[in-house]
Amino acid sequence: MFNPHLLHIEVDEGVYFAIFDPLFGIDEKGEFFPCLAAEVPSVANGGISKDGLNWRVKLRDGVTWHDGKPFTAEDVKFTIELLVNPKFNSWRHTGHELVRNLTVVSPTELTWTMDKPYAPYASILASTFIVPKHAFDGQADLNNTPFNNAPIGTGVYKWKKRVAGDYIELEANSSYYGDGPHVQSLIVKYIPDLTVMYTQFKTGDIDVTGLQGISAEHYDEASKLADRTVVKAPGSPVETFSLNLGLPVFQDKVVRQALYLAIDKQSIIDALYYGLPAQTESYMPQQGYYYNAELPKHEFDIDKANALLDGAGWAKGADGVRAKNGLRLSFENSTTSGNHLREQMQQFIQQTFTQIGVEMKIRNLPPAVMWGDNWMMSQFQSAIAGIVFLTSGDPDTADYFSSKSIPAQGGSGQNTWQWKNEEIDKLLSDGAKVFVPDERKKIYLKMQEIVREELPFLPLYQFTDLRGYKKGFDGMVPNVNVRIDTWNVNRWRWS
Repeated sequence: MFNPHLLHIEVDEGVYFAIFDPLFGIDEKGEFFPCLAAEVPSVANGGISKDGLNWRVKLRDGVTWHDGKPFTAEDVKFTIELLVNPKFNSWRHTGHELVRNLTVVSPTELTWTMDKPYAPYASILASTFIVPKHAFDGQADLNNTPFNNAPIGTGVYKWKKRVAGDYIELEANSSYYGDGPHVQSLIVKYIPDLTVMYTQFKTGDIDVTGLQGISAEHYDEASKLADRTVVKAPGSPVETFSLNLGLPVFQDKVVRQALYLAIDKQSIIDALYYGLPAQTESYMPQQGYYYNAELPKHEFDIDKANALLDGAGWAKGADGVRAKNGLRLSFENSTTSGNHLREQMQQFIQQTFTQIGVEMKIRNLPPAVMWGDNWMMSQFQSAIAGIVFLTSGDPDTADYFSSKSIPAQGGSGQNTWQWKNEEIDKLLSDGAKVFVPDERKKIYLKMQEIVREELPFLPLYQFTDLRGYKKGFDGMVPNVNVRIDTWNVNRWRWS
C-alpha cells in the first residue's frame, strides 16, 4: 500500500519515510525537528496559541515534488482534508477532524483553528506524510488512483519500480531540500521468512535488516560475523496475543483473564527469544515517560485459570474442551506464515491452553493476507501481532482504543479488537485536552490500569530489536518514537 493515508501497518512506513516527508518529524530523544515546515510551530514562536486552538505553520520555500512541481501550502491543506474526506478510506481521522478554517495564507504559510484543544495533534502531524494535491486532481475515486502504485513525494528517494512480492527500488532525489541523499539507490526487499532474511544478511545479499530484524536464536552467531555489526536496542512494538471481541467466546472477561494466566510468558521469552525481550503488562514502551510500572504482574498459573473458568460456568466436555450455554471455548489463532518464532510460540501456547480446556487452532497466513482486511477489518479470531501503540511518542491511543476507531464498524483507526469501554473513551477525551505532561500522566496511568484489567489483548513482551548491517554502513539510529527504522533514511550512508 503506497498511499500513506490508506489503511496500512508499520512495514509500509519503511517505504513512506523514504518517499514522503511530514511537516516535522520526531527524533530518538522525543524532540520535534522541522521537515517541510520551516520551523516547528510552538507557543514560544507563535505557531500555536497558548490555548492550543490557533495554529500558524510556515513552510520551506523552494521545495519540489519528485515530478518537478512546486510544493506549496495547498498540498498541506489537501492532505489534511483528504484524511477526513468521507469518500476516502482514511487510516486516521483522529485529530484531523478537529481542524477548522484551514486557510492558505500564501504558498509558504497556512493557518487553522482547532475545534477544541487537542494536545496530541503535534505528534499526529509528525507522522502525517504530505501528499501532492495535483496527483489527485480529476480522480473520480480517491481510493484508487495511479498514485497508489507510483507515489510522488518530496522525500530523499524517488519511486523507480516495484517487482510485486520481491522488492521495491527507489532512486536518490538529487533535488532534496535537506541533508542527503548519501546513497544512490535504495532497494527494499520483502522477506516474509526470518530464517531466509538472516541467511541473506549472512551472505551479504542484504546490507541492513529491517522490521523484525535478526531472530533471537541467531544473535550469538550474528554478533560474531566478520564485517557485520549487530546492535541490541529497545523496540517500540509490544507483542500481543490479540483477541477479536466481536466473537462471543471472548466477550466474557473471565475467559480473557484465564487465557492470560495460561500463557507461560517467561518460558517463551527464555526458550524462543534467548531472554532478550522484557515482559510487559502495558502497551506503553517501558522507557517512556507515561509508562505505568505499578500494574499487576503476570502469573502463569494453570490451577487459577481452571478455577476461574469453573467458577464462571465453563464446563469441560467429553473432548476436554470447555463450553457454556452451547458455546465451545474454541478459536483460531493466526500470525504471519514463515515467522518461525511466532509459530513456535503458538505451539507452546496451544499446549498450555489444552490444560485449561481451551482449543486453539492455528491458521497462519501470508503477510499480505494476514495484515490486510483480515487484520484491519477484524476478520481474524485471535492473532499474535506486534503493535506500536504510540504516535510519535505521544501517549494518546485513541486510534487503538476509542470506540470510534473500529474499522469493522465504520470507524477510522486501528481498534481491530472491536473493544468498547466508556471510561476509556472519557479518559481519551480528557487526556487530549491537557497540555502539561505531569497532569496528563495521571490520566494515562489510569488508562493502562483499565486496559490491564479488561485485557482486550494479552500483552506479552516489549520487543528488543536486533538490527544488523554491514560494516561501513552508517546512520541507523534506534528510535522508540517511530514505527520503523527508516525515519532518518536521508542520513544513511557508506562511510
